[in-house]
Amino acid sequence: MSAAQQHVTTDASAEMFRRAHRVTPGGVNSPVRAFNAVGGTPRFIRSAQGAWLHDVDGNSYVDLICSWGPMLLGHAHPEVLEAVQAAVARGTSYGTPTEPEVQLAEEIVERTSVEKVRFVSSGTEATMSAIRLARGFTGRDVVVKFAGCYHGHVDALLASAGSGLATFAVPGTPGVPASSTELTLVLPYNDRAAVEAVFAEHGDRIACLVTEAAAGNMGVVPPEPGFNEFLAATCARHGALFVSDEVMTGFRVSRQGQWGLDGAVEGWRPDLVTFGKVMGGGFPAAAFGGRADVMGHLSPEGPVYQAGTLSGNPVATTAGLATLRLATPDVYDHLTRAGETIKAAAADALGAAGVAHTIQSTGTMFSVFFSEGPVRDFDDASRTDTAAYGAFFHAMLERGVYLPPSAYEAWFLSAAHDDRAVQTVLDALPEAARAAAATERPVR
Repeated sequence: MSAAQQHVTTDASAEMFRRAHRVTPGGVNSPVRAFNAVGGTPRFIRSAQGAWLHDVDGNSYVDLICSWGPMLLGHAHPEVLEAVQAAVARGTSYGTPTEPEVQLAEEIVERTSVEKVRFVSSGTEATMSAIRLARGFTGRDVVVKFAGCYHGHVDALLASAGSGLATFAVPGTPGVPASSTELTLVLPYNDRAAVEAVFAEHGDRIACLVTEAAAGNMGVVPPEPGFNEFLAATCARHGALFVSDEVMTGFRVSRQGQWGLDGAVEGWRPDLVTFGKVMGGGFPAAAFGGRADVMGHLSPEGPVYQAGTLSGNPVATTAGLATLRLATPDVYDHLTRAGETIKAAAADALGAAGVAHTIQSTGTMFSVFFSEGPVRDFDDASRTDTAAYGAFFHAMLERGVYLPPSAYEAWFLSAAHDDRAVQTVLDALPEAARAAAATERPVR
């Protein structure tokens, strides 16, 4: 049985959007929130509780974004709120070392491959700092990345691939000078031959290779079996550092992040890792860490400078610490079960409606591509039918389910997604699949 379409108004959200346009570029503070990829009026959220979002018009939605990953436990978890409220009562920022930052660092070191960690305030800052450190440690300048992997809006990484496998990149956005990307090489994801070719030609100039531990910013595209191990070994052979970006996957796909699914099993460690999202418990917090000898090059121990006024903020680190301590094996088991239920129902609904689709996942993180699979790189991901996804998105939204407003994003669940929340998603899927099937297919 499919869910009934909600009779809702978006008048208050539309008015807020008009007001926002007058004072904020595009009316939003992060582009995907503008709904440009799917059309329609972005919903302005007033509050959230558990698995549900509540907008300024009084509408409620099952949340399958979870703040793009951080809300592992669900919104407004009472124990996280209690810890944060106590931290706020003690003061919001000191500009000094604090106990919570030490405790959170210990928790991260205990769970992951890193030996030492430095806190920052965003995933972009973490990646930028890790690359600076890699260059300072190796004395080299060239950075290798993969098309479709996003590492924040760092100038050197907002790059498009050149015409050949070993061609240096050009800026991918206005405002980034060519000098910022001329030392960046962009390769196809999951392509071992391309990696080998680049290191054969430029190996003695490469400071680091940076990759999402499992790609999640072109939809979920897992590394092929052994690919990350191959990258780590290739970097080591050429004296470069392997930088694993776990901003999205860290503590989300498993208790140990993506590394817990491959490196911990296969017996290798990245040289540097970036973290964000879940480790901040919904607050703006991130980190980078890695081998002790590499991290020892950071100021004040070493010559590579990095600093931040709000780094290790006591409220943010308290929220992150509370979240990680509550992220028990039972939480990940619940996310796995709920995710499997939704993935199976989505496949059934889309299949019954005759909609081409591929569902891919890593750990507890998954996404739905509106194309024939498998999807192994950015070119494959780019073939997804965005018109069909737009119709699907709005049909789900009208039935009380909030999906990512872009066809190239991951779907996230939380420990708060109970039977009622999951059933709301299941009930909405058949009509949404039929809406996707009704869209005109582009000629390919």
